[in-house]
Amino acid sequence: MKLASVQRSLDGSDTAAVPAVDWHRVAYTTLLSRQLDDLEENQLVKQRQVLYQFSARGHDMAQAILGSLLNRRGDAACGYYRSRPFMLSVGLDLEDAMSGPLMRSGGMSDGRDIGVVFNLPASDGACVLPMSGGVGAQYTPVVGWAQALRYRQRVLKEDDAEGCMAVALGGDASTATNGFWSALNISTTQKLPVLFYIEDNGYGISVPSSFQTPGGNIAANLSSFTGLQIYDGSGSDPREAAELLLQATEWVRSGKGPALLRLVVPRLNGHSGQDTQAYKSDAQIELERKNDPLPKLKEFMVPGLLSQSEWNELQQKAASDVAQALDRALARAQPDPAGIRNFVFSEIDEAGKPVLQKQGGLWSVGHVFPETSEQARPEPARMNMATAIRRTLDAELASNSRLVVFGEDVGPKGGVHAVTLGLQDKYGEDRVFDTSLSEEGIIGRAVGMAAAGLMPVAEIQFRKYADPAEEQLNDCGTMRWRTNNRFAAPMVVRIPGGYFKCGDPWHSQCGEVKWAHAVGWRLAMPSNAEDAVGLLRSAMRDNNPTIFFEHRALLDDISARRPYPGDDYVVPFGKGRKILEGNALTVVSWGGMVVRCEEAVRASGVDAELIDLRTLVPWDREMVLESVRRTRRCLIVHEDTVTAGFGAEIAAVLTDEAFFDLDAPVRRIAMPDIPSPHNPVLLNEVVPSVEKIAAALRDLDGV
Repeated sequence: MKLASVQRSLDGSDTAAVPAVDWHRVAYTTLLSRQLDDLEENQLVKQRQVLYQFSARGHDMAQAILGSLLNRRGDAACGYYRSRPFMLSVGLDLEDAMSGPLMRSGGMSDGRDIGVVFNLPASDGACVLPMSGGVGAQYTPVVGWAQALRYRQRVLKEDDAEGCMAVALGGDASTATNGFWSALNISTTQKLPVLFYIEDNGYGISVPSSFQTPGGNIAANLSSFTGLQIYDGSGSDPREAAELLLQATEWVRSGKGPALLRLVVPRLNGHSGQDTQAYKSDAQIELERKNDPLPKLKEFMVPGLLSQSEWNELQQKAASDVAQALDRALARAQPDPAGIRNFVFSEIDEAGKPVLQKQGGLWSVGHVFPETSEQARPEPARMNMATAIRRTLDAELASNSRLVVFGEDVGPKGGVHAVTLGLQDKYGEDRVFDTSLSEEGIIGRAVGMAAAGLMPVAEIQFRKYADPAEEQLNDCGTMRWRTNNRFAAPMVVRIPGGYFKCGDPWHSQCGEVKWAHAVGWRLAMPSNAEDAVGLLRSAMRDNNPTIFFEHRALLDDISARRPYPGDDYVVPFGKGRKILEGNALTVVSWGGMVVRCEEAVRASGVDAELIDLRTLVPWDREMVLESVRRTRRCLIVHEDTVTAGFGAEIAAVLTDEAFFDLDAPVRRIAMPDIPSPHNPVLLNEVVPSVEKIAAALRDLDGV
């Protein structure tokens, strides 16, 4: 957008008209931000009371304007480490703004997360999704919130979602990230109410903008991007910044689709408190100082909107308010170390009631689920696992209007494994839909939708394909803990994987130990259709994010077929199943190896007890320990690679808690430390076979 079209008034009649912005609020917020930066840079950092400091000098005025325009309850935003002025503008308590960097109790994280990443559950205004320490991770969750707004309008018929918007704040360097481009593709193809607010200060730490995007101007490069309205101008000039922000927000709220606003701003300090800016010339630093928006804001407001004395009073008030907030923040206690393990997962209080997060998921919006039962009521016919999963999704879609199913090819095709076949025809494209080929976009979108009160059931087509989404998966898992239960994003991520008729390094991996190690995720690995039904339904009604692993070899295997156990059937997580009773030794397995272990026990003639864990997070320690203490021997079988596989965790627990009950060392059979080979002969050599398991059973029985 050219400058001439920016400087006109909103009605186009008077170029001197003042943009319709609460300038008193903008000035106060900007002055507050400057006072906070001064205090940290000149005192708190030097005293090592603040360990992470990112100045917002130069970014502050435009952020204050933006925050003043997000005033609807359905609005949402997510920023980054330089977004404190925006947070103050949308209602962040000043004491909380100080206690975060000071690492004090309460506030956004109770001292758990760095103080420059903020969050703000929805109140009367905008919800600010938990920020990430990673660059570019804010974009796709914002898109997910925007899609939830449209869903609330179209499907749930909620009028208060009309005209609301979602804003992603980022620096110019973040436009080079996967998250930015994924969010851009999703928002433009779906015409979502998203504003990409890009602050271009010319540098990503020390790397110039020209290394992030050709020519150093993302707005110019995207000028012909279909479905995206572009605005470009100065974030130092109050009038220009306000006009651009008003036009951009009006565009997005009108339902015309997404917009991108690039504002050029000076970074008046180093990237962080430790950055000397030695890579900048004196001339560059002097030019940036001349573009400081604060003097320009004062010149714009005084004397037209405020007198000099009123400006001085506002400046004094900001200084006084910050000083008082500092005293209150320093008076807060240090966080209690006794509680540091709390809120990795959803918790219940002493009365047995859930301690609900303030924002995110179905439980926090008061959703009521149908009754459940752990008692199966099997139908006469057996069905394969793929059909059982499809029917469970069907039943939950029918009973829960907030549940959505999506991923690559899940729509008309019904999924590459045919698990979602026919669901889009039955429930429509708003509830069962295809996505672009971006796993980060799939999971990041799910995070935003979950934060907005939906239950996303996202599919990652194959286990290996989850790797590009690992940042979003990790951020989702830690969300409850790092916000001290202010936010959570319960969801289900369906991931097929494992050996099939053949293997390969891209489609046949398990790698489940990665998710067992990922903080905050529950992990299910069913071995048959009945358990798949019960575990999937439990996951879709739970208040935690869950990885639901669907083994490719079991989706249509005869061994995994079971009668459908009913639309209310659930399997609690952390509760294993004894497939075979025995006294000579204990076999522990899960997923695709369970059926092979059962065949091996029968073929070996050993009186072995076979335990199917069913879930790895949590896993049934009590069942395994009870069995091993009785049989005094244990064989663990899994498909994941042997080194640091989950079998090692089980073996370590047995060694720690049942060492003197063992008559023989705990044994493991697993894949060697190589990817899955493609040739079936090679695959059969490395995947634990019935013959190898049976031989190990006989050998261990003879020890």
